[in-house]
Amino acid sequence: MPDVAIIGVGIHRFGRFPGKPALAMGAEAARDALADAGLGWSDVQFAVGGSYEVDQPDAVVAELGLTGVQFTNVYNGCATAGSALALASQTIRLGEHEIGLVLGMDKHESGAFTADPREYGCPAWYGEMGLFLTTKFFGMKINRYMHDHGITHRTLAEVAAKNYRNGELNPHAHRRKPLSPEQILESRMLNYPLTQYMFCSPNEGAAALVVCSADVAHRYTDKPVYLRSVVTRTRRFGAFEVHTPSASVAADHVPAPTVDAAKAAFEAAGVGPEDVGIAQLQDTDAGAEVIHMAEVGLCADGEQNELVASGATAPGGRLPVNTDGGLIANGEPVGASGLRQVRELVLQMRGRAGERQVAGEPRVGLAQLYGAPGVAAVSILST
Repeated sequence: MPDVAIIGVGIHRFGRFPGKPALAMGAEAARDALADAGLGWSDVQFAVGGSYEVDQPDAVVAELGLTGVQFTNVYNGCATAGSALALASQTIRLGEHEIGLVLGMDKHESGAFTADPREYGCPAWYGEMGLFLTTKFFGMKINRYMHDHGITHRTLAEVAAKNYRNGELNPHAHRRKPLSPEQILESRMLNYPLTQYMFCSPNEGAAALVVCSADVAHRYTDKPVYLRSVVTRTRRFGAFEVHTPSASVAADHVPAPTVDAAKAAFEAAGVGPEDVGIAQLQDTDAGAEVIHMAEVGLCADGEQNELVASGATAPGGRLPVNTDGGLIANGEPVGASGLRQVRELVLQMRGRAGERQVAGEPRVGLAQLYGAPGVAAVSILST
């Protein structure tokens, strides 16, 4: 039996909330998750918080209550939630505590992320030459993948359109207006082959989970969802990754960090890609979702055209992907984004996702995160 269960999930809507601090959003998400578990803040024995913009996520205790709780802060780029969940899982597995809260929040300014290339292991000239642009790199990455594996522009548009449709059914999503594949293809080109509506946007929001020892999960819920594994991995030398494309002649043969993380996560969970009934993948752009489908083992490279066109990845398909709209519809407040993914899996696996509920109740779910300069996290959940 798995050691860790998720017994409560909570969220603060993603979007733009002028004048509302990130800590206030985090407190709302935490209360939502605690209410879902039937617990109060005083029942929490430890907490892990993740954020990019908030220096000290533990300051949320000023909103929730000064109980003296053990509270640890983490940050690991877009894989922050995976790292926070891993730390919480380890705390329970080691027997230190029985009940914990995992919380992510962020409040990003409008526009793309900016940073000093030297802080990502790149030389200063990399940025001075205009190469240190996230939209540029994701465009380069999917352009190469399309060349190598025959992925079409139509597939990219269909992926984005699916996520907008899913977002329309999600009251907590930022973008809730459906767009047709034609509208997406005809929108402004940002970095070839990716158009404006194929990208997500940094924004604001919060999400939270209540985790506990699996031995006591049924005290709090009749439908616990178990955390079978959570694994993070960084890039290997020669991998073609965000901000750090390599000229290595071995580049075509070096697995991406998502490949390594997924392989290790499946091995630890004792299941395989064929067991996955629902997935949440990092869709920073439509191309990223396409690539990550293969990197986590849900299909072979090049099979995405057929899978997407057949509706297999839609809510009514055999392998629903990003049923809440993913990053494209929700946006990406970095600290909260991965916990949003897990919340959606838990709701779907409980059969409580409302209008966007997939057929039946999936038994195994996968959540995957990926970010600069080449770090990935993969979590496997089961009922």
